[in-house]
Amino acid sequence: MGMPVRIEDELYENAKTHAKAECRTISGQIEFWAKVGKTALDNPDLPVDFVRDLLIARAEGRENATPFVPQGQRDA
Repeated sequence: MGMPVRIEDELYENAKTHAKAECRTISGQIEFWAKVGKTALDNPDLPVDFVRDLLIARAEGRENATPFVPQGQRDA
């Protein structure tokens, strides 16, 4: 269920720009930022970029995952 909330115009415009670039709705972009922020606050020992990338990877699902290959075993 959606709930209307008031946000600053600047935040809305910023979300609008990022939403277009990241192929999300404006509300989806704000929800994503909220998830990143909450997860980062819940895990202060992790870098925010790592948290963001982890949430994106989880949303993409396993079928789009790139398998981890240790650096010493990678083809040159």
